[in-house]
Amino acid sequence: MIKRIFKTIPLAATLLGVAMASTSCDDGRENILKVYNWGDYIDEDLLVEFEEWYMEQTGEEVEIIYQTFDINEVMLAKIENGHADFDVVCPSEYIVERMMRDEMILPILTPDFLAELDSKGINYFDCISPYIKEQFSLLEAPEGQDPNDYAVGYMWGTTGILYNKEYITDEEALSWELMFDKRLNDKILVKDAFRDVYSPMLIYAKTLEARANGTLGEDEMLDIEYIRELMFDSSDESIAIVESYLKRMKDLVAGWEADFGKEMMTQEKAWINLMWSGDAVWAIEEAAEVDVELAYAVPHEGSVVWFDGWVIPKYAKNVRAARYFIDYMCMPENAIRNMDMTGYVSVIATEEVLEAMRDDELETVCDLSYLFRHSDGTPIEGADSVHIDDVMYPDISIIERCAVMHDSGERTDKMLEMWSRVKGDNLSVGMLVGIILFFTTLFLWGIWRKIDTYRKRQRHIKRRRGHNERKAKS
Repeated sequence: MIKRIFKTIPLAATLLGVAMASTSCDDGRENILKVYNWGDYIDEDLLVEFEEWYMEQTGEEVEIIYQTFDINEVMLAKIENGHADFDVVCPSEYIVERMMRDEMILPILTPDFLAELDSKGINYFDCISPYIKEQFSLLEAPEGQDPNDYAVGYMWGTTGILYNKEYITDEEALSWELMFDKRLNDKILVKDAFRDVYSPMLIYAKTLEARANGTLGEDEMLDIEYIRELMFDSSDESIAIVESYLKRMKDLVAGWEADFGKEMMTQEKAWINLMWSGDAVWAIEEAAEVDVELAYAVPHEGSVVWFDGWVIPKYAKNVRAARYFIDYMCMPENAIRNMDMTGYVSVIATEEVLEAMRDDELETVCDLSYLFRHSDGTPIEGADSVHIDDVMYPDISIIERCAVMHDSGERTDKMLEMWSRVKGDNLSVGMLVGIILFFTTLFLWGIWRKIDTYRKRQRHIKRRRGHNERKAKS
């Protein structure tokens, strides 16, 4: 997410609560925790349970006001303008870079706070995968500042291609060339997230360029270190290259989707979608219920591995509760619940999480030794060969060709201008009608969202219970 779906009724109630809180006096604000997160990105029961847990740990009351967003830049604008005094926010990695550069966030992992948690035996920050911490350390930060002190990972995943197996072969989905296949005219969707599209297209363009000039063989891929360098490249030349590729693609694209792509794929109104892995998990499960077989792949040329993490804005009014909330989200049992509810993958990678997510009935076997490691760097036993959902947990061979995006600073406007030129207004008539119908029914859908969420949760619980029962018998 998403990365995500609008939450009509819950969001309306949240906004009402925020409005009421903002018009009241500041008395009691120290007992209110304002959380700003992506839509459909948490098991909301955990919010209520945190209030109880916080009371147990500190003897203090706290009430959560929860609000959601759908686009990083919208969230950032609110933080920059200071129009909403959030205590905890969940930006993506490149936004964390910008917030650190502009001194917009406070440190989370201070020595005093960690000592306090250790004294209570509730320090869960060590449950975060060392791999995730390594990736966060690659973020650009002011001299002397460790990004891991200012941002704590929450969810992560990859950017790739969701595809309909009736029309697309597994082999075809392993190259970004699929996005330019003319037989897919009006059947292609692209995530309306310019960075997540720009970076893979730049990788693909540079791969073709290297093959054309003989630097790479026909089946060879770019070196991961070079791919990491490309994540910083927002030069005029590279922007122009990506724009040329996207304009080629544009004639085939049915729509640039913020969140309707999952439904369109499930309904077979589109056959491929450039999207995030977490959305792909959701779509694959929903499509299976109506006998539509979807799959997800990260093309061989390379792609993006993204991370979302918790930060505390510098104007936060309840820093203490915010730090406790972030620690609470790092508890393995809570991480598992959030994954079951959202389809996204937590950065928490303990033996408990590995055992919960393992599914020996799956044919796929992944080497996850890069992710599931002890704090000393040694792999958790069995992590190098796990039967698991490889969309959620990509094999090390995939991770070795993916890199983290970075903030483009003052060049962001140039990239946005390119993105606007590319998108224009090219929604097909059929897709436009479908989108209108989709949003017409959105309000009624919102009424049933809570029922649907409950049903999904029960399905996940039933699947997990059956999984555990099978393990117990074996």
